[in-house]
Amino acid sequence: MPCEVKPRFVVLYGSQKGQAESLAEGIAEVAEEHGLVAELSCLSQNEKYNLEKENAPVVFIVSTTGDGEPPDNALQFVKRIKKKTLSTDHYKHLRYALLALGDTNYANFCNCGKTIERRLQELGAKQFYATGYADDGVGLEVVVDPWLEGLWKAIKGALSNMDSDRTETVSKFATAASSSTQTGDAGVPHVALAASLTHSLPPLSQSSLNVPALPSPYLDVSLQEVDTVEQVRNDAVPISRAVKLTRGDSVKMALLLELDISYEFRWDSYDVLCPNRTAEVEDMLHRLGLHDQRNHKVHISLRKDTKKKGAQVPSYISHNISLLYLLTWCLEIRSVPKKAFLRALVEHTWDGVQRRRLQELCSKQGAADYNLYVRDPSLSAMELLTAFPSCSPPLSLLIEHLPKLQPRPYSAASSCLRYPGKLHFVFNMVEFPASPGRPAGRRGLCTGWLFDLINPVLVFPEKAESSSSPALPKIHVSLRPNSSFRPPSDLSAPFIMVGPGTGVAPFIGFLQQREMERKANPEAIFGETWLFFGCRHRDRDYLFREELEGFVSSGTLSQLMVCFSRDDQEEASTSAAARPRYVQHNLLLNSQRITDILLKQNGYFYVCGDAKNMAKDVNDTLMQMIQTELQLDQLDAMKRLAVLREEKRYLQDIWG
Repeated sequence: MPCEVKPRFVVLYGSQKGQAESLAEGIAEVAEEHGLVAELSCLSQNEKYNLEKENAPVVFIVSTTGDGEPPDNALQFVKRIKKKTLSTDHYKHLRYALLALGDTNYANFCNCGKTIERRLQELGAKQFYATGYADDGVGLEVVVDPWLEGLWKAIKGALSNMDSDRTETVSKFATAASSSTQTGDAGVPHVALAASLTHSLPPLSQSSLNVPALPSPYLDVSLQEVDTVEQVRNDAVPISRAVKLTRGDSVKMALLLELDISYEFRWDSYDVLCPNRTAEVEDMLHRLGLHDQRNHKVHISLRKDTKKKGAQVPSYISHNISLLYLLTWCLEIRSVPKKAFLRALVEHTWDGVQRRRLQELCSKQGAADYNLYVRDPSLSAMELLTAFPSCSPPLSLLIEHLPKLQPRPYSAASSCLRYPGKLHFVFNMVEFPASPGRPAGRRGLCTGWLFDLINPVLVFPEKAESSSSPALPKIHVSLRPNSSFRPPSDLSAPFIMVGPGTGVAPFIGFLQQREMERKANPEAIFGETWLFFGCRHRDRDYLFREELEGFVSSGTLSQLMVCFSRDDQEEASTSAAARPRYVQHNLLLNSQRITDILLKQNGYFYVCGDAKNMAKDVNDTLMQMIQTELQLDQLDAMKRLAVLREEKRYLQDIWG
């Protein structure tokens, strides 16, 4: 009897940090349960798929990175489909569905997914299932879970009739997603005192659970005692100076580091690669029962019986490393555990109550508790394992589920024209408060490590620099190309900079560059430069005050607009007219000149700093200014802003 040939479909992903890749792999893994065969490929693997001839449904899972840019492994694909030489019927045979991942805390939400979808439709492709736009700002699962539930019926419908109308499917998904969201909202319990990371309350504790499928294990991991293994990194540069910028009892501590580099750099941001904290690595080794084997070599291979589609040994884990090196430099052991990780941990937990709670946290019914106790407080894998002591996962499970230790991006706060061979950057000390599951607060991984590293050589603003020369620590940095966040190449173009707090850092580099260019080209015409800066207190955290005032005196900076949120608040109680408190208030006071610079003089607008509050407020203020000055409705003002973004004249370097 001949074997039944299962219908096929294609899954393509573009992923920067692994979330889109993980979702695509999940779809491929459960395809067989639905009687289907999935062909999984990364968008960069163009030798493995051919959309020009594809007659099966295609599912795209794509994330967005940077300033609305495609992930690195999707960049070439996006460039290919954006070629103007392609005809409008190039993909008329193609039927697709798309899930876009993004974060509304950042501008250009899901921009990569939107770009791919718009271009596919311009080239004649037809959608067989409504696009999902998942927001990491509120929890990807809010959209991802209902989207995945409806996907299988949509694929089968597309397979049975590739020319059928998609309207009914789209309508059903929209209704289902709406219903799912409403149900989830209605079912979110008020936080009760007895509820916690490890204990739930009715109705959740009494509910039947929809628990996700167990992820397929795919790695064999063993430890071997050997004479030598790779233990150190050699790509480090020395820190030549470290200065505390804030004074007194400022709420946040801002520090400046000067690196001694041997190469010239452009207007790029760059990455700092930091290790996991020694104490946390030691805790993890003890928790896994592997402390005595910390110097053993890690050997990783694919399981021969794995059913995971596209399984491969992580490329960022080299062959000749120790377990200690793996946990220190390769795995993000502070990463927030994903639901798939929680589901896998269930199988290694012997206590029945703890098993049930892990099932709740990864279930559809427990989404609110997952957000409240795991996602929102940024609980780490180690903190989760501490809370569930009967859970004893193997090392292979951590390697399968913990992401790569990501370098931390920073912006240059200096110009190579002013400081050749030097690189400055500025950072705030990040503090995470105590929370359920975290009895004590903790510092940010990179900022805490940097502070400990530089503390012996740190110069305080109240004290003179020491004449002694202690040993200079080193850190690992690499340039991270950014083609847009830099001053205009046209010296006559005006530009406006908005950078409260440490967001001012890259603009110090901009202005140093402009000052050196003015000296080198005294006859040239230079455009206006505006800087909007804000902080809490004038005498505590007004960063680079002397240098900024010097830029004004020299004419390098045309307008310096500053505001102090706490000082002005105190003065407002005794003053009839309160001064501007935040940068957006100062923007409004200069609405006419700013819109004139942007819309009539083809100027540039840069924003650097906090994404969740400041960048959103500035964006809303800018839209309000355009509405008022040009007498436009909101939609037309949004279109004007969109044009500025497309022309790379409204640029953001923001973080959450």
